[in-house]
Amino acid sequence: MSSAARSGTGRQPGAPVTGLTIDRGQSDPTRWPYTVPAVRHVYDSGLALAPGATVLIGANGAGKSTLVEAIAASWARRITAFRQDWLQRSIAEPADEDSDLHRSLRLACTRGGPTGGLFLRAERLHAQADQFSARGRWSERIDGPLLGRSHGEGFLQVLAGMVAEPGLYVLDEPESALSFDSSLMLLTILQDMLAAGSQVVMATHSPVLAALPGAALLQLDERGITPVDYDDCDLVTSWRAFLRRPDAFLRHLR
Repeated sequence: MSSAARSGTGRQPGAPVTGLTIDRGQSDPTRWPYTVPAVRHVYDSGLALAPGATVLIGANGAGKSTLVEAIAASWARRITAFRQDWLQRSIAEPADEDSDLHRSLRLACTRGGPTGGLFLRAERLHAQADQFSARGRWSERIDGPLLGRSHGEGFLQVLAGMVAEPGLYVLDEPESALSFDSSLMLLTILQDMLAAGSQVVMATHSPVLAALPGAALLQLDERGITPVDYDDCDLVTSWRAFLRRPDAFLRHLR
């Protein structure tokens, strides 16, 4: 099944960001994270982003989180030039463990495009919960305190409240907070966001989330960054093989 075959109809996804480049004057290709093949790909050739959704897949250490963290922080710098409020300040403050790629990453942006957005890492949702629950217009969109809900319920509630705020939404492995059914709910919310004119960049290990209709799938590995069809990507073929014959993978545990 190709990405085109999974695309929805009648939707007009947004493209506030059309591509990524790295400022060579602000980077050193001999040190991490520029030595990671996916980051080196952006350093050497740049990376075009399609309108709508882009899903980054690949093994641990392939550079998915490194890229999405830098994209989110770079977007935050841009949109704070348009307006200052809690949403923009909380979008993508780099964590202590993040790389410094955000200092050299440059975004090609659509002039006059939407200026909303958010960076959500499932494990940091509760750290931002008070901001999402009690500030201005967002208190009307989110019904009650997030800390009174499960991790997954809070994650979905925040994103559902963002449908009316077109912009760039960056998600780093949201499946860590979600059950199978909640992952399907997230796909529905993301489709609503795309239909409202937002753009989504998501890193995931979930074959469910990678099936987001219309998404451009990018495989990150030792070759760099390669477009791939859903049915052919390592993530999907590995899960299918495991589900067909789990015993073949678990023999060494016996």
